[in-house]
Amino acid sequence: MLRRRLFIAGLVFATLAPCAYAQDKSIVVASTTSTQDSGLFGHILPLFKAKTGIEVKVVAQGTGQALDTARRGDADVVFVHAKAQEEKFLAEGFGVKRFPVMYNDFVLIGPKADPAGVKGTKDIVAALKTIKAKAAPFVSRGDRSGTHSAELRLWKVAEIDIAKDKGPWYREIGQGMGAALNTAASMEGYVISDRGTWISFKNKGDLVIAVEGDKRLFNQYGVMLVNPEKHPSVKKELGQAFIDWLISPEGQKAIADYKIDGQQLFYPNANDPSA
Repeated sequence: MLRRRLFIAGLVFATLAPCAYAQDKSIVVASTTSTQDSGLFGHILPLFKAKTGIEVKVVAQGTGQALDTARRGDADVVFVHAKAQEEKFLAEGFGVKRFPVMYNDFVLIGPKADPAGVKGTKDIVAALKTIKAKAAPFVSRGDRSGTHSAELRLWKVAEIDIAKDKGPWYREIGQGMGAALNTAASMEGYVISDRGTWISFKNKGDLVIAVEGDKRLFNQYGVMLVNPEKHPSVKKELGQAFIDWLISPEGQKAIADYKIDGQQLFYPNANDPSA
């Protein structure tokens, strides 16, 4: 009788163990709202799962919040777009290695009426100076995201101390890109957006691209495995498999193939070690 019970218990374990492993074949990726809201993940993740069987659960936040999520060990991989913050994350020992993945650019969005008179120009710094001088409505995400960090950097390049010089014309909302665009539409104001989210944004209203093409609007994305020495719960093999796929020719092609109305949203550049 005892042998029979042991035999049955062994069968149950043998049956349940693969199921448990299959259920556990998933990773959490802390990423930006732009990769989620643009629809990129909706395009590439089914391809990755079909290739590997690994399910990716995305936590979409501003870059600063995504990095904090990873610092707490609540993600296996972090996929964001603020190189200085990413390098700090590595220097603190929270990440293993940073890999460049892709890029696009930021654009200054504004109302068709263009109260600041900057539409059609290519100098983002001059445009920001004009917006401030004319006190034209401007929406800031104010959420420590990669886009917010880029905006603050551009004000600094324009020699404007926005923390000191902002007035009623400058509105910080502490929310994601979609909310910022909606707020800009309702205020007839300007806002800096990543191009991917702008292209995929459905509620454009009277908003148009006011400034684009300035090299200072470059927007690079990088991916890192969360350091399992800091957080032993990190699924390092599965997480690294996702990173390896992203930077492989297959993953890079999947990124390049993602388009909306014929417009490419992201440009792969994993082969650029300086990115």
